[in-house]
Amino acid sequence: MQEGAENGETGAGREGRPRSRRRAMALAGLIVCTILLTIHEFLVPYSGGVHALSVALKVIVLAALYYLVLAYRPNPLTQKKLRRFHSIKRGYFSFVLLVFLLFLSVFGRLLVNDRAIVVKYEGKLYFPTYTAFKSGETFGEDYAYEASYRDLQKKFRAEGKGNWVWMPAVPYNEFENDYREGVRHPAPPSFRNLHYLGTDKTGRDILARLFYGFRIAMLFALVFMFFVYLIGIAIGCAMGYFGGKTDLLGQRLVEIWSNIPFLYMVIITVSLFPAGLPVSIRIGLLLAVMVLFSWTGMTYYMRTATYREKARDYSAAARLLGASTPRIIFGHILPNTISTIVTFMPFTVASAIISITALDFLGFGLPSPTPSWGELLKQGIGALHAPWIVSSAFCAMVIVLTLVTFIGEAIREAFDPKKFTVYQ
Repeated sequence: MQEGAENGETGAGREGRPRSRRRAMALAGLIVCTILLTIHEFLVPYSGGVHALSVALKVIVLAALYYLVLAYRPNPLTQKKLRRFHSIKRGYFSFVLLVFLLFLSVFGRLLVNDRAIVVKYEGKLYFPTYTAFKSGETFGEDYAYEASYRDLQKKFRAEGKGNWVWMPAVPYNEFENDYREGVRHPAPPSFRNLHYLGTDKTGRDILARLFYGFRIAMLFALVFMFFVYLIGIAIGCAMGYFGGKTDLLGQRLVEIWSNIPFLYMVIITVSLFPAGLPVSIRIGLLLAVMVLFSWTGMTYYMRTATYREKARDYSAAARLLGASTPRIIFGHILPNTISTIVTFMPFTVASAIISITALDFLGFGLPSPTPSWGELLKQGIGALHAPWIVSSAFCAMVIVLTLVTFIGEAIREAFDPKKFTVYQ
């Protein structure tokens, strides 16, 4: 027992290590699968259905999140902060609602899609949403191209032979042009045609464009925040911890880089992209350019927080005990700067949504025909005789940004270190 204590191998330590490894593996799996899911769902052009890879990645991401939530054991101080956040009802319910909307968007093909969820034909069940191309011949039609499930639903109902089609609540995808006879576009909202928010100039469903525009905007903002924080935290911690010439040189470089105008540089850089680039590469380059000119703000806060925590007694004690520099930074300093990191997350997400929407509105954002709120706002401004276009996009932006702002205010108040920590 004494030997184990001398080597730091207490019972609690030995039990805690496998748990820490499992948490680290779950977190690594979550990051990797989220990146793969981003590439598959966002960077790969829409192919008309949801493939097995997408479903598998979503299940893995949700399982990793579930495990991390169950395995997370916050310390008493963090528990107080979480209880404080829970007591701020406006921010807490905004967080729950936004998470619910994100969950719906992850499985959006079950809600907004022109492919049927389930088709029963001659005693067999088909799942077109989760499988590959199904031609009309599969369901007794006389054409070899993909079945029109809305028409198939009407036909099965008229025949009354026990065949049926279960369609999503919004039976249109975000790219589909609804050119039916007797309808001029942009068409106003119609429950009869299942265009609940109307159509745009080319006959695409507004609700479908808004729904997938929300998913793309949130996914873009979260990936943007991840890379901005990754670069900002790394450089800020390095400047604050090592100090001296590293801090001096780093501050000068950050000051120079932060004075470059963000929006103008993004517009100029995006305008230089070759017109023949694939959609996936253009989106990846746009994300890289936005991150390249946005990471500097976080470095100032992390430099200050790291410099302050480095001067604490626990950092000095860790150095005296022989702890390595990575262990001091990742095991001691970074956990005590979590308040700074978490507080700015919602506002970073909000600024990313506003930035990508502004770029889309100006024509320098996501390439056509990617659904985006900025593109809808641009359409609505050019077609004020169809007010449902601009009003739908405007209301969606206001609702989401309001939720994110309420969450940010609640987090800032709940994680305020002055409420729970006193240093003497």
